[in-house]
Amino acid sequence: MALSEKDVRYVAALAHLELTEEEVKKFLPQLDAVLEHMQKLNQLDTSQVEPMAQVIYPAAGTPTLRPDEPRQTLSQQESLANAPEPGAGCFKVPRVIERE
Repeated sequence: MALSEKDVRYVAALAHLELTEEEVKKFLPQLDAVLEHMQKLNQLDTSQVEPMAQVIYPAAGTPTLRPDEPRQTLSQQESLANAPEPGAGCFKVPRVIERE
């Protein structure tokens, strides 16, 4: 699958990444190789392969889930005790997504 630099920029935009020209040129063959590998995997016949996800088990038969039992939770004060910057009874965090 021959990708173009435009395709790499499009994928980067979807991930909200700003790439330099050098990064676009670096990632172009890498992304192309990943997609080629996925095309090869899609050619495999998996019709006889059993699903491996836990969602196929009934709730009682899933060994990784524990019973849902009520327990004492932390108070708001206990939860915020080690917060680097609590404020108004909440965790204050820096803004990580900025949209124009």
